Order: sequence, then structure tokens, then C-alpha cells
Amino acid sequence: MSFVNRRSVTIEWGDCDAAGIVFYPRYFAMFDWSTASLLAAALGIGKPDYLRHWNIAGIPMVDTRARFLLPASFGDEVVIESRVTEIGRSSFSVHHRLLKRGEAAQDEVLGAECWEKRVWSVRDPSDPARLRGAPVPAEVRRMLGCA
Repeated sequence: MSFVNRRSVTIEWGDCDAAGIVFYPRYFAMFDWSTASLLAAALGIGKPDYLRHWNIAGIPMVDTRARFLLPASFGDEVVIESRVTEIGRSSFSVHHRLLKRGEAAQDEVLGAECWEKRVWSVRDPSDPARLRGAPVPAEVRRMLGCA
């Protein structure tokens, strides 16, 4: 079973368009931060520290898609649930679910979801301006529950 991270997010004024609902690119910013939060929670250290610890340049996104089911508006409290669903040699896939409060306070309703593919990246020794994929360490795989 893969590691799951849940984080609460308050929809801010700047997240919304003129209609008062979240402008779709803002969802991608929320999901990006959710990936960083997922890794920090699973690995037990924040992003600057895990970049240094495993000597990686980053985890750039190489593919993404989303679907939007219910609008979120200024002031809404939502939860973003994130998990790694697959790990390849140097890439991994993340699934995010944005959950809104349902009619009953304990109910959560799916408002949006996103799928990402990311690459565990290092600087290319022959050209430090370029990145290349590197194997995801076995320790990271275990911590994410995907060993």
C-alpha cells in the first residue's frame, strides 16, 4: 500500500477568477505543492533537504492531466490527498484528489483530481545546464510504500 499524504488548503482570493471560482492553473500549483508535501511527509525531511540528501536537481513534471468535477470558491476549506501510484526506474506517478466538504461535515466529495508523472533528476555531468533521469533510490521507494 502506498503512502498517502493529506493536507488542508484554504482557497484564497488570488486563486479565483472573475466568476469567483478557482482558476484552473491554480489547481496545478496546489497539486505541485502537494507533491512536495507528499515527499516531505514520506521522507521525513523538507524539499531543500531531500534534494541535498539524495543529491538531485529536482523532480520535474513530464506529463499531467486533470479533471474538474465541482468548483471550489474563495474561502472553501478543501483537502488534497496525494499518493504515488507507480514508480519506474527513474520516474514516478502521483495521483491527487481534491476533496470538498459534503453536506454532512464528515463527508468528503471529490471536486478535482490530477495525475502527474515526474522524473527523479540529476545534473548531467557532461552538461550541468541539462538534467537527466536517475534511478529512484530503493530507500525512497520503501518510504513511499512502493518497494
